[in-house]
Amino acid sequence: MSIGKVRTWCRCHMPMRHSIRRRIMAIFIGIMAVMLLSIWAINNLWLEGYYVNQKQQMMEEAYNAVNQVMVEHTAAGERVSDILRSELAHEWELWGEQEGKATSGLSEKNQTSERPQPTLLGTIRTYREENNITTVLIDSYSGKILLSSGWETDFLVRKVQRYVLGMDDGRSELLKQGENYVIEMNYDYRTDSAYVESWGYFSDNATMFIMSMPFASIQESVMLSTRFITFVGLVVLAAGGILMYFVTNRVTNPILKLADLSEEMSNLNFDVHYEENAEDEIGVLGRSMNTLSGTLKETIQALKDANVQLQQDIEEKIQIDEMRKEFIANVSHELKTPIALIQGYAEGLTEGMCEDEESRNYYCGVITDEAAKMNKMVRQLLTLTALEFGRDMPVLEPFDIMALIRDLVNSSQILLQQSGAHAEVEGPQKLPVLGDEFKIEEVLTNYLTNAIHHLDGERKICIRAEEDSTGETVIIRVFNTGNPIPEEDIPNLWTKFYKVDKARTRAYGGSGIGLSIVKAIMDAHHQSCGVANRDGGVEFWFTLQLALEFAEEV
Repeated sequence: MSIGKVRTWCRCHMPMRHSIRRRIMAIFIGIMAVMLLSIWAINNLWLEGYYVNQKQQMMEEAYNAVNQVMVEHTAAGERVSDILRSELAHEWELWGEQEGKATSGLSEKNQTSERPQPTLLGTIRTYREENNITTVLIDSYSGKILLSSGWETDFLVRKVQRYVLGMDDGRSELLKQGENYVIEMNYDYRTDSAYVESWGYFSDNATMFIMSMPFASIQESVMLSTRFITFVGLVVLAAGGILMYFVTNRVTNPILKLADLSEEMSNLNFDVHYEENAEDEIGVLGRSMNTLSGTLKETIQALKDANVQLQQDIEEKIQIDEMRKEFIANVSHELKTPIALIQGYAEGLTEGMCEDEESRNYYCGVITDEAAKMNKMVRQLLTLTALEFGRDMPVLEPFDIMALIRDLVNSSQILLQQSGAHAEVEGPQKLPVLGDEFKIEEVLTNYLTNAIHHLDGERKICIRAEEDSTGETVIIRVFNTGNPIPEEDIPNLWTKFYKVDKARTRAYGGSGIGLSIVKAIMDAHHQSCGVANRDGGVEFWFTLQLALEFAEEV
């Protein structure tokens, strides 16, 4: 397993100290715990008050509802006792009519529009059944019980009488004081329970009432509620924690992938990409990182290329500086000797050291010869510079290379005879090539002159021209017998002023520029040249393109 894969596996399977998953789960669990504690505190601090308030409102609502029905029925001067007897007499009939309407299939709208007005008994019975409110009506003048909806009527009557007389023994807690009624919290020692009770008079001022509603133990209700909330909260907390684990896993996995991607990018590996296609913020971030990775890859590659080019330029500049220094040193060395000779012989002529004509002619000849050598070297340098900077490009035309070779050998017969050399030409009668005839002649002249000056042994020179195996190129070879060139010197032969003779003697007057001119001419022709040690001598060669059309015409 690679180091990168090991690092990724460790990140995915080992707990991280500052993991975003842990943070999210800790925040979620913390919020849930705070909410549960808040609910628990609210439940313990305010539930009892809320419960009492609801009971009080319910009792007040019951009083108002019964009082309103009573006012409506007593507006015509009827007494409450008569109303109750009338309603009791017709109660079964009224209930029967309501039951018939409920099963007759009428629309709800019709049932609502035909619903009878609420009765006093119906209202009292509704609050008893729905809210467990026991109501007792008492005639305030006679003390007669008009109606009772509970089974402890006598006890309630005595209680209201005691309340009216102010004999509550301090067991009552006033909840609300109305105009004609009072709502209190009373404790019943018999059942060890509390009741919310309302007592007073209705608006007719002739009917006294007491309404009693049992008040369950609020402490027990709070305890049960708290216990239930705690149990449910723990279940919700556990289930939420498990759910958040998987939810955060879906959130953190892409983030971990982005972290791996950024780490690879920091290691300059821009071949990795974020593969998810989500449309959320993480997906947008992943695609942005892909774009950033591509941009950084291109930019860094461009910087690398620029750096390589800059390094090459620096090396080339250093090399040019070295070549310039070497060139100046070589030129100075090459010019120093002829200048010294010219100066010496010129001073001898001036001082009259050669009074006879023969001596004067010798001195003048040396001066003329050295001046010619300097002139030749300067012309060669100008030619080489023009070739290297592209100011003297060859004019490619077809010509017969064999004719050029033969003419050159014939014109060099005097030099050959002086050197005791024998030159041979091998090749077809005609061999057309494509090139600049005058510059190719200079190449052949340099090769031939170099061969003459380095002859040894049989003192034989052989110039051979032939087509290569492709049939598109001609190879011209110039061989001379003599000592081989040291292999370590062969790559440097084409360098300006380079001489195998480290002492740089003036045995044949060469300046070391000729082969550099050959290399520049062949580069301008986009052809090759070279040298190789052969059995018994050295061979220089160069190539030219075969002129096929010219060959067909010939």
